[in-house]
Amino acid sequence: MLRNMRKAGQTVVGKAIATIFFCALIVSFAIWGIGDIFRVTPASAVAEVGSTTITVDQVRNAYTNELQRLGRQFRTVISPEQARAFGLDQQVVSNLVTEAVLAEQAKQMGLSVSDQLVAASIMNNPAFKGADGQFNRAQFDQALRNAGLSEAGFVQEQRSAMARLHLAEAIAGDINVPVAAREALHRYASERRAAAYLLLTPAMAGDIPAPTAEQLQSFFNERRSAFRAPEYRAVSVMALDAAAISKPETVSETDARQAYEQRKASFGTPEHRTIQQITFPSQADAEAAAAKIKEGTTFESLATERNVSPQDLELGTFTKAEMLDQAVADAAFTLDQGAVSGPIAGRFGPVLVRVTQIQPESVRAFEEVAAEIRQQLAQERAKDQIERIHDEIEDLRAGAKPLAEIAKDKGLTLIQVPAVEAGGLDKAGNPVNLPEKDAVVKAAFASDIGVDNEPLRTATGYVWYDVTGIEASREKNLDEVRDQVAAQWREDQVAQRLSEKANELTGRLEKGEAIEAVAQSVGAPVVNATDLARNAAKDDLAAEAVNRIFAVPVGKVGHAANGTDARAVFKVTSATVPPLVTTTQAAQNAENQLRTGFGDDLLSQYIAQVRQDLGVTINQQALRRATGSES
Repeated sequence: MLRNMRKAGQTVVGKAIATIFFCALIVSFAIWGIGDIFRVTPASAVAEVGSTTITVDQVRNAYTNELQRLGRQFRTVISPEQARAFGLDQQVVSNLVTEAVLAEQAKQMGLSVSDQLVAASIMNNPAFKGADGQFNRAQFDQALRNAGLSEAGFVQEQRSAMARLHLAEAIAGDINVPVAAREALHRYASERRAAAYLLLTPAMAGDIPAPTAEQLQSFFNERRSAFRAPEYRAVSVMALDAAAISKPETVSETDARQAYEQRKASFGTPEHRTIQQITFPSQADAEAAAAKIKEGTTFESLATERNVSPQDLELGTFTKAEMLDQAVADAAFTLDQGAVSGPIAGRFGPVLVRVTQIQPESVRAFEEVAAEIRQQLAQERAKDQIERIHDEIEDLRAGAKPLAEIAKDKGLTLIQVPAVEAGGLDKAGNPVNLPEKDAVVKAAFASDIGVDNEPLRTATGYVWYDVTGIEASREKNLDEVRDQVAAQWREDQVAQRLSEKANELTGRLEKGEAIEAVAQSVGAPVVNATDLARNAAKDDLAAEAVNRIFAVPVGKVGHAANGTDARAVFKVTSATVPPLVTTTQAAQNAENQLRTGFGDDLLSQYIAQVRQDLGVTINQQALRRATGSES
């Protein structure tokens, strides 16, 4: 919680900075609740916390920002009905109440933050630093404009937020973690066990006779809800993106060839050259060295004369665009393999270069990629039309024109799905094929027939959808699911027999019979498992069976489900825990984890108590007005 509060101090996105400090505190209200604070408050306020008033405008701004954040996260428009179903209004007011609680407590305790500390916090905020790592006034002003904040308002929010953070850190910022807690966590994470076990498989259940009609009907009656048909919805979907409206045939050959030349590197591998280089202190020295090369001195000999090691001689292998020094690049990419250049006035002094290897470029011909280029260009041009077409479609929708007719007029594809359930599957259990399927299905199940839905914003455009039919969830009759019911009945019979057999074998083990003898009686081998860890499968032992082994004392026996159709009968043979070494990084991480958890719990309890002492009232009518849900 404190970590979240500190991190939040580095941003100015969304509502005033202080608001997002306490999003994590929503969890505390799941424990302590807010139902006891709904009393009458002034009509102009949504809530009062001590002497602090939370206004309608504050709640409206916070609610709108959170609504937009969720919309971006799920790439859909969150309707007021959905927001209320999610409890968003209550979460927002809970956040603001939490802020006010800490602010009131800080004020009552006389806590304040100096101008110097506030200024230092702003100057050191990474969001306000330029490329040179220093505070950038223009970037600061732009960030505040983007967040809709005045400088004075932001400074005041920053001061208040720092006071709240200092109070929170004083309460839970440096908790001493008891040794017993560290040892308990270490024991839980590090304990390893060994066990001898045998597996009972479905084949050991014996023959299972087919169920009678009465048995099958009774089994079905007890589990009707498990065989219930889900709700299905019929939807029509239309997507608008660059690919849908692009027209590659309108791209001229001249434009395509120009793009080809500009993007040639993306259609193959550019030329690479391996280059050696010797740097000289003066132009005269470079010219003298070039003369020696012409007289027959080798490049290696010249390097030796100038005390250039073989490693320093190698400049590397580059494309022309990758080379830092353009003058050296221009010269090197005109040389033949093995040739040495004349003196070059490089950025870091005169040089001679030699090309030791040339890897020619390998680029697909224009004719091979012409269609791909035209498609790319068409889509790039189409992106500029997305918003215009969106507005045109919205105008048509406002005129009650059906989605099918709009798709035909605009040359877009209309996808009609006759039935899809909330998980995105059709009646045959296959995934439906829809653009932005998860978002569309979620939105469709939050809508209704005849509702004029807002389009979903995607990364490349928009998706419109209409719910055209609803098939309500219903109970199926036995004849519709007879085969499924029979299969489930048989699985239950097998599981019951294996459980009874496991109980019998466990009883024999508890009486002292050797596990080898018990296993032999059912024709199963005994397996010795070592180095078992909690929550982790090992060999043919499932994680659930391993966890059961950890729930039984050493020397004792037990049994557990192992996967979907087997049971493990086991005897725990040993348990070991390595000593706790507090100096390791793992031990430090575990201690920090405990410290964070203890701190969050302590801070949550403190806030709950202070809130109770201060008294909190909430005006539900004002809250509904602030969130736009007032009838």
